Amino acid sequence: MNKGQGFQIQADAPTSGKGSGKGIDRALLKRLLHYVQPYKGLLIAATFLTIFGAGLSPLRPYLTKIAVDDYIAKNDLEGLVHISLLLGLVVLLDSAKIYGATYLTQLLGQRAVMALRMDIFKHLQKLSLRFFDRNPIGRLMTRATNDVESLNEMLSSGLVALIGDVFQLTFIIVLMIMLDWQLTLVTMSVLPIMVYITFLFKKKVRVVYQDVRTQVARLNSFLQEHITGMATIQLFGREPQEFEKHTEISAAHRDANIRSIHYYSIFYPTIEFLSSVAMGLIIWHSGARMLDGTLTVGIVISFVQFVTQFFRPLQDLSEKYNIMQTAISSAERIFSLLDEKEIIDEPKNPIALKEVKGHIRFENVSFAYNDENWVLRDIDFEVKPGEKVAIVGATGSGKTTIISLLSRFYDIQKGTISIDGNDIKQIHERVLRQHLGVVMQDVFLFSGTIRENITLGNPDITDEDIQKAAKLVGAAAFIQKLPGGYDYQVMERGGALSTGQRQLISFVRAMVYNPKILILDEATSSVDTETEYLIESAMQTLMKGRTSIVIAHRLSTVQRADKIIVLHKGVIREVGSHQELLQKRGLYYKLYLLQYPELLHKQAGFDEESLNTDVLS
Repeated sequence: MNKGQGFQIQADAPTSGKGSGKGIDRALLKRLLHYVQPYKGLLIAATFLTIFGAGLSPLRPYLTKIAVDDYIAKNDLEGLVHISLLLGLVVLLDSAKIYGATYLTQLLGQRAVMALRMDIFKHLQKLSLRFFDRNPIGRLMTRATNDVESLNEMLSSGLVALIGDVFQLTFIIVLMIMLDWQLTLVTMSVLPIMVYITFLFKKKVRVVYQDVRTQVARLNSFLQEHITGMATIQLFGREPQEFEKHTEISAAHRDANIRSIHYYSIFYPTIEFLSSVAMGLIIWHSGARMLDGTLTVGIVISFVQFVTQFFRPLQDLSEKYNIMQTAISSAERIFSLLDEKEIIDEPKNPIALKEVKGHIRFENVSFAYNDENWVLRDIDFEVKPGEKVAIVGATGSGKTTIISLLSRFYDIQKGTISIDGNDIKQIHERVLRQHLGVVMQDVFLFSGTIRENITLGNPDITDEDIQKAAKLVGAAAFIQKLPGGYDYQVMERGGALSTGQRQLISFVRAMVYNPKILILDEATSSVDTETEYLIESAMQTLMKGRTSIVIAHRLSTVQRADKIIVLHKGVIREVGSHQELLQKRGLYYKLYLLQYPELLHKQAGFDEESLNTDVLS
């Protein structure tokens, strides 16, 4: 069975109890505040500045009332100059408050989300390969980029500004009541309708934003996968079909956003209409009172300004709610990822490996990627220190899985794997892997120089070590011809290098770390015959004094192994040297004849079709 089969989950769905919108915001905000806690000084300063500056804007209508009623109406020019200067000072202070609050909240947001990004990446590094088998890279990229950026927007322009809007509304209502309680009641008459509409809007838009974030993750996953596999798409002429798939996913993303726009297109005009109704009621009510002399022109002008200021924060609150909803949806996904428990358990009292001899033992090991669909069953073999063991078998027989289990990328369900008599579950995984040198068939190179790809940032590896290892495997010749030599900049995934060159660099990487146990998984499958000969010669030198496990389809590369293990459908079928297995005329013998068809005519009773049937059955 494919190791990813059966593991796919809806990583973008809200976790249990989080989709309803009930009792979740407080819990998520509490976890978010954990990242704000180290920068609480910035939060306190920004909040203090916002709260105490919230009264500056409402002061302007109040000062306007004084200017009209107390100075303009009484032809007091000197008083008008004084009140104008005071009004100008309020405007300047309000501008300074906006600058200071914006700077502090942006600084707070950037520092908090950086800490969150660090936690996400650190957690991703702890997760086992089983987790990555069932979660598309695009979704994980969305968690670490788009979703984190949504939280940054909330912290930098949402949370503190929301507090400021609430206090500004409070100051406006207090000043309105101080000026005229009757006009205040008229202004507030539309508020119950507005509150009801706002809560209805909140309920609808919450669900929509869940869908929007899900569609963003789908789109990122699709793009990441198809850009990586563009060569395959073009090679098989799949551009029209993949374009149709992209169109379908993009259309779903578009429709989700349109649904959110639909609610906003209803909400904003409704709020604007209600504010206009409030303005009309004020004019109607104040007009009647001005006729009988119980209301001044200054109060009416100030209330007209107050209405504009009163409903603007309400509209801002809806915009802040938009930011909050996006952030909450993102937080659900981020914390769902951070709560992921698919981690290789570390031993409470790990064994310290000081001098590794390289004695490997698999005892009755059984393993399944999914449930009880066993990939390996009752695997039992031993590799003595310094011994060279080869593992062969048809595709899907479980060869690479054995390497993954020895490296402890997965934990076994049954049996024991030990090194020098120590169960690898009792060894810290980083310590374990320090003694393993693994060269895989699919070589991964990072963006950076060839030197950086060889050392992987290890300062203990000198240039002399690199050059010596490169000469040993025959990589020095092609590296020195590259512009800059070992400082040649490797493109993403090593795209500018040939498959064979990337393979040679991976050999150098394994050699400079001087491992006690060497593992070669189809390590020579991607190089030409001449390069393979050079590597084979270097491998013999490298393997001296080291325990070596070689996995290969080419039986020519394993003939000199001390012991060959033949796997078939997750079970060990044969064990012996090359000559011993040929004499048994079993599965290895049939594999050998398939790779050397010129020998078939010499073997009575065999033909290629029957051999294929025997090997696959």
